[in-house]
Amino acid sequence: MAKSGSMISAVAERYAGSLHDLAVEAGQVAQVEQDLARFEALIEESDDLKRLISSPVFSAEDQFKAVSAIADKAEIGGLVGNFLRVVAQNRRLFAIPSIIRAFREIAARARGEVAAEVASAHELTAAQQKELKAALSEVAGRDVAIKLTVDPSLLGGLVVRMGSRQIDTSLKTKLASLKLALKEVG
Repeated sequence: MAKSGSMISAVAERYAGSLHDLAVEAGQVAQVEQDLARFEALIEESDDLKRLISSPVFSAEDQFKAVSAIADKAEIGGLVGNFLRVVAQNRRLFAIPSIIRAFREIAARARGEVAAEVASAHELTAAQQKELKAALSEVAGRDVAIKLTVDPSLLGGLVVRMGSRQIDTSLKTKLASLKLALKEVG
């Protein structure tokens, strides 16, 4: 069954909000952010885990057992470990990437920051990260919490997402636009 973007978004907001409330109550917002980032990295590194969270073929019990084993092995316990188990039990693992993004945004907002996701073709140096953060903070009008990822397929440039805005200065997009323009001419 295909999940619509708005349904995932609503589910993600609800779950992320609940997790944030629990994290604030326990005084563990930073720890929860770190654990979620570790789980997100596991998803990005493993095609099997991506399949597990996105495929309706796996039963709730299988997903629960697998997520429990992964969380235990990765030493993701406490709030996030229990949270992942609840999400698996409720058959909502498909929304985990969106939940993590929503949690990051909620936590940043609570700190008076704006959350930004930045993808670059190559690892950014500390100086580049500092300059990027300053530029984004100036645009946003407040401090920015940046999550950096490396995507070699971009070839060069950056893709920046802040809230509902996206700025794509990647070489990949520029080449695709040029290719389209050349098709229209010829």
